[in-house]
Amino acid sequence: MEANKSPLERAFELARSGQFVTLSSLVQRLSWEGYSSTQIEGPQLKKQLNAIIQAAQAEKAKVDAQ
Repeated sequence: MEANKSPLERAFELARSGQFVTLSSLVQRLSWEGYSSTQIEGPQLKKQLNAIIQAAQAEKAKVDAQ
């Protein structure tokens, strides 16, 4: 856990990483890293994070196919 990084900032970093297929696995990772996942609430935020996860997965698949 980075002392100056909020759980929300870390969630967006993880979503962009391409390492996660689901939001629930990302939230588990946040908890494992010592971040509180209580800020990862609300339909709009979850929708936004899911969209980023899907885009990162699509980019990863594109790169892997080359």
